[in-house]
This record gives sequence, C-alpha cells and structure tokens, in this order.
Amino acid sequence: MRLEAITWDRLAERLAERLLDVRPADGGPCPRVAFDGASAARPVDLAERVAQALRVRGRPSLVVGTEGFLRPASLRLEHGHRDVESYYNGWFDTAALWREVFGPLEPGGDGHVLPDLWDPVTDRATRSSYVQLPPGGLLLLHGPLLLRHWFPFDLTVHVLLSPGALRRRTPEADHWTLPAFERYANETDPATTADVLVRADDPRHPAWNG
Repeated sequence: MRLEAITWDRLAERLAERLLDVRPADGGPCPRVAFDGASAARPVDLAERVAQALRVRGRPSLVVGTEGFLRPASLRLEHGHRDVESYYNGWFDTAALWREVFGPLEPGGDGHVLPDLWDPVTDRATRSSYVQLPPGGLLLLHGPLLLRHWFPFDLTVHVLLSPGALRRRTPEADHWTLPAFERYANETDPATTADVLVRADDPRHPAWNG
C-alpha cells in the first residue's frame, strides 16, 4: 500500500474536511469515528487534533477514550495482571460502550453520551455527567483493538506501528500486551480493513493512505 508523507496538523485538517461529508449509515443523528491504535501509537492525540479542526469549521464533536470504560480490576485482573487473553477479550467494558456511547446515537436516540464510566487509577466509577452531542456532531472514539467489536463506525482510522516500533514505544512494563496486538493484526488486519491508515513509526513524520 502506498503511503503519503504528511504532518500531523495537515492530517487532522484533511480528516476534518472528510468528516464534514460523512453521514451515519444507519440514519442516526451523529457520525461515529474510530481512532484505533495501541496506546503507544497515540490515537488520542490525533482524535483531539481532529476535534480542534472540526471546531474551527463549526462542527461539534466529542472525544471519548476506551480507557474510561475499563472493567473493574476484580474482573479484568481475575486471571492475573499479565494475562494476554484477558487483555484481549476482557479488559474493556464493551457492553457499557454499546449502552452509554453508541446507544444514544442510534436512530431515535437522545444524543446523551457518557464520556467515561470507570477510573482505572481509583478503580471506582467516575460519576461523570452525560454530554449532549447535537445532531450532526461527531463521536471520536479512540483506543486499542477497536475494530474487532463490530461497533457501528461510519469512518475508521487506524494508527499503525510496525512490530519493532510498537515494542520500542511501549513501556517495558506493558510488553506483556504485545502478543495481543500481534493477534489483532492477524485476526482483524486493521491496516487493510480501516478506511484510513496512518503509519506512525516515526512520530515526527507520519504517513497516510489519503
């Protein structure tokens, strides 16, 4: 696949322009966009840049991270602190994401989205207030392993790191998660299934497939 060099700012501008024309495939009130990638790839940074670019264009958006929807430690660490299978299948509360994030944006939904549910530091509910996303506003959801859950995204962006870059940029304490990303690449192949691919091996010089 041919990739074109681009700056992060220009990438955000180009994505924002593209998103202005995206409409929900199911007829819901708000487009839903995935920024998929390992934490080391910093998909959150791209999501926030795009949100800013949309704001300049007069389009509201809401950035939501899956780290705010972790399951309680008693559940996600039931099989130990470094269980790859648990990380792959059980760390994130996908039922809560469906209920609190995607459900309100379905046709007939009220647009009241919960931006986060669980604080992994305190291991307690965040008690955050719901946020009203008006019709035409965009949900920008970032996090790892997003494309394997059949979430109803209207546009998907995958921020890719090569295996070597992923290992270098992942803290050593989290290297135990690397087999989960290898499995994700083999089973889901986000690099080819995403609508937009961004390669970020060199964080100063990204490239994308346009």
